[in-house]
Amino acid sequence: MKSPSHESPHSLGPARPVLRAFRAQRPIRAGSLLITIFGDSIAPRGGEIALASVIELCRPFGISERLVRTSIGRLAKDDWLEAARVGRNSFYRLTAHGRNEFDVATRRIYSVSATEWTGCWTLLLMSQLTAAERNLLSEAFRWRGFGQAMPGVLAYPADRMKEVEEELAKSPTGARVICLRGSSASAEADRSLAQHAWDLAELEQRYRRFVALFSPIARTLRSETICPSACFVIRTLLIHEYRRIHLRDPLLPANLLSATWPGAAASRLCRDIYGAVLSGAERFLTAHGANRAGPIPPASPQTLRRFGGLDLATPRDAPAGARQVPGSH
Repeated sequence: MKSPSHESPHSLGPARPVLRAFRAQRPIRAGSLLITIFGDSIAPRGGEIALASVIELCRPFGISERLVRTSIGRLAKDDWLEAARVGRNSFYRLTAHGRNEFDVATRRIYSVSATEWTGCWTLLLMSQLTAAERNLLSEAFRWRGFGQAMPGVLAYPADRMKEVEEELAKSPTGARVICLRGSSASAEADRSLAQHAWDLAELEQRYRRFVALFSPIARTLRSETICPSACFVIRTLLIHEYRRIHLRDPLLPANLLSATWPGAAASRLCRDIYGAVLSGAERFLTAHGANRAGPIPPASPQTLRRFGGLDLATPRDAPAGARQVPGSH
């Protein structure tokens, strides 16, 4: 791994506003940011990384070495990460549980929303569970976009029976949950169900804040040269903020939403910025990432297929025509 040479905060350019917003959060949830880094950046590059590299990758965010060590230890304790020691060095990768959760999240975060809806709902009936069991299962399915239609009933506006049954089979309480596929009697009933199952007003507000925060970055990226560390900071915080909103979004069809719903605009903005900073961010990862075999491998080709396929913006400081993920050839 190359010796660290992070740019000063003043060189982070358009990343500064989102970085200030992140650092202003109290408490700073370093564990959540590490989840984003592992899912978005490390998983496509072999999945394993040295603890020393994680510390370096977190430095531009103002996260101390002590906080990184504490947070990564908690993630390991919670079965998100597993550690391996080689001599005095520690290396981390996702556990089977972590990989499964990331696979589910990845399909939602980087997917292209369906344009048509058949009117089908998937319903989970949890009346046979205790209150504590319902809360635990509800939280797991909310991260998959499900909403609470009424006490003990979760809903999603698509046929997801197969996926749900596979998840319930892994749960100790899954055998006591009834999964149904159905449709309502009218469009009015569908809209009523949507309004009860999700706090759409809160989701809309969060999407608007996301657009307001990142739109200036999109404008700046069209004209300015951005250093690799700024690209990595922007990419990470972009996905960090987007996933926390998008994973709660049921991705309702247009006829169940207001005419001014900002979800589609947020998705386009996220895709455009992600494509513009991806190459620079990958260079930063190449410079500062290592696993037990040496430098972390190049990003997988699937990275370029995120958001329906990325049209990478050629960085102004890159050779003309360089449009691939760095190191992917």
